[in-house]
Amino acid sequence: MSELRWHPILEEWVITATHRQDRTFLPPDDYCPLCPTKPGAFPTEVPAEDYEIVAFENKFPSLRHPPPEPAIEETSLYKVRPADGLCEVICYTSRHTGTLTDASVEEIANLIEVWTDRFRDLGSRDYIDYVLIFENKGQVIGVTLTHPHGQIYAFPFIPPKIQRELNSASKHMARTNRCLFCDIIDEEIADGRRVVVENDSFLAVVPFFARFPYEIYLFSRKHHQSMLTFDDRERRELAGILKAVLLKYDNLWGFSLPYMMIMHQAPTDGRDYGYYHFHVEFHPPYRTKDKLKYLAGCESGAGTYINDTLAEEKAAELRKAEPSTVENTFIDL
Repeated sequence: MSELRWHPILEEWVITATHRQDRTFLPPDDYCPLCPTKPGAFPTEVPAEDYEIVAFENKFPSLRHPPPEPAIEETSLYKVRPADGLCEVICYTSRHTGTLTDASVEEIANLIEVWTDRFRDLGSRDYIDYVLIFENKGQVIGVTLTHPHGQIYAFPFIPPKIQRELNSASKHMARTNRCLFCDIIDEEIADGRRVVVENDSFLAVVPFFARFPYEIYLFSRKHHQSMLTFDDRERRELAGILKAVLLKYDNLWGFSLPYMMIMHQAPTDGRDYGYYHFHVEFHPPYRTKDKLKYLAGCESGAGTYINDTLAEEKAAELRKAEPSTVENTFIDL
């Protein structure tokens, strides 16, 4: 059962998806549903003996099309909608072990092509208003399958955090006639202390307003609203800087650092969002090598984050972690 329930206090939709309680939870390595299906073996979600990258609908989706009927009748206060939409899984590789960090720059470039294709396809559907591409990495994040993979949620509404970004960007444009994100990029470059790694097309920083100690915002230098308008060079340089950021995270303390990676792109509801700006957010949950950053009372209850560190110091630590340069040399530019 899945449905959308309206939160009248916060004025946002909550997805109720009870069937997800039964989803596969940390299966043994020899029973991974995301691995290729081997001859004579139990069939997995991928009916092929090998693959490079594969995308398919989630077996335990929060949103589905067509959606089931809601299980409860709405009232004048408590609104209910069908949980229309789609949820997909993107398997980065047929290799069961490792992470996206272990992929080559060329493999990441191929993944960017798949992300772009799925964004274009899902966003073109008239019942989809927003396409969210993301990855949860690590058991402390809540990952239930360890095979390297990410997800896509195609929503019938604009999620609340994205809507807040749209509102602030629209206000900034109306007030200054400039893009809020472009101004942030200019200020970060001018200051320099929070820049972690950069190339001609992208900039990765621990932002001035970081809420997590090692949070990174990865911005496109040009004013793009989504990946759909990247040229070939930008796609290649996005692959290079993603590889560099992931290596810096893993080399920071010598272990594979968990994170949430979320792509923020313009909605796909057909409206003009020329004031918005493509970026990728990384939220790692560690605040030291052996301590987690918990979202406790102030963060979860009040929505106000407390960062126990200085963004300038954390950016300096990440700059020192290898690699010192961005890898872009896998293909002639």
